[in-house]
Amino acid sequence: VAGVAHRAASPAQLDQILREILEACNGGSVVLSRNPLLARLGLGARLRAMGVSVAEWAGSGETSEEVSKTFREACFSAAVGITGVDFSLAETGTLVVTSQTEGSQLSSLAPPVHVALYTREQLVESLDDVLERLPLGRDANDPAAGRSVVFITGTSRTADIEQILIRGVHGPRELHAILIESSILNS
Repeated sequence: VAGVAHRAASPAQLDQILREILEACNGGSVVLSRNPLLARLGLGARLRAMGVSVAEWAGSGETSEEVSKTFREACFSAAVGITGVDFSLAETGTLVVTSQTEGSQLSSLAPPVHVALYTREQLVESLDDVLERLPLGRDANDPAAGRSVVFITGTSRTADIEQILIRGVHGPRELHAILIESSILNS
């Protein structure tokens, strides 16, 4: 589905994969979602140590309009957006990303390159498994009821015009999924 799969079993491998992606796209700036895996890996600090300009989603329910606007602008000007996922769907190669986990989903949708990190625990076999595990609020007063869920299967693409396939028209033109092995998290 035009995505590129990577596997990082050590912090050095993760750093190398990220360097290669950033070099290939001449990436100068990166936006990070609020996914807990990114924080656990210290991704913001890692990227800054590589000399990369990083904007991180710091949003919560009390986020000021100015903070949201600044992050939104960073997403549309960034070369790379990095997120985690809620699930990685094995049968289709689909990444499932929710606003509840990521905060703003613009980091997965606006930059021309999207990098998604996930662990083996987030890998599920089928769509039925995702739907079973995805907590959907049934109560209109529950804040989770209004969150968005995005299923990402490959890069943005369209063939509307003369049936010619074009990538990156309505979102990222490049997608990288990095499996983070538990050895990184335990080091």
